[in-house]
Amino acid sequence: MIRTFIFAHGSRGLSRSLSVLLVLAFSLALATTAAAQKKKKTTAPPPPTPSDNTSAMPDEQRIDYLISEMLGAWQVGDIDKLHKCIADDVSVVNGFWAPPVIGWENYVAQYKLQRARTQQVRLDRTNTLLRLTGKFAWACYQWDFSAVVDGQPEIAQGQTTLVFEKRGDAWVVVHNHTSLVQASQPVTPANTNPPSPAKP
Repeated sequence: MIRTFIFAHGSRGLSRSLSVLLVLAFSLALATTAAAQKKKKTTAPPPPTPSDNTSAMPDEQRIDYLISEMLGAWQVGDIDKLHKCIADDVSVVNGFWAPPVIGWENYVAQYKLQRARTQQVRLDRTNTLLRLTGKFAWACYQWDFSAVVDGQPEIAQGQTTLVFEKRGDAWVVVHNHTSLVQASQPVTPANTNPPSPAKP
């Protein structure tokens, strides 16, 4: 509008000067707005970080919470959170006929291979039993697993025993022994004769 008004009065030099001034003024306004926003961002307090409320809990509750955190991380594939729960020198006995897995690096390599084949993971824990003695603890629980593995739905049940060690102020898993429970099939006793057909 200003430019149109100036052209209507026929002053080209004034129009060019005013245009340059308007561009400069607009640029300056944008620069001060951006600087104010940048200053506002740096002076604003950082968002609060979630505090670890588990340190105030009794050790049994801390361990139970840690198991939940570990299983949650295992389900969603959060390796960093999973590693916070598991010691670097962990030993793992899985539910298959295989030698124990020793160390975090070996465990996580196998976990990644398994997780890459698995979607829609659900792992529910029940009947947890916890025991503490000094800086060691153990937990036993049953679990129900369901997922899509290699494109096929899979379900399984099993039991796990975890051994924990308190290192500093944190509990970590130092041993995991998991057993897969095989589905039982009805068995006909060997000494039983099949029933004879009913007579008409």
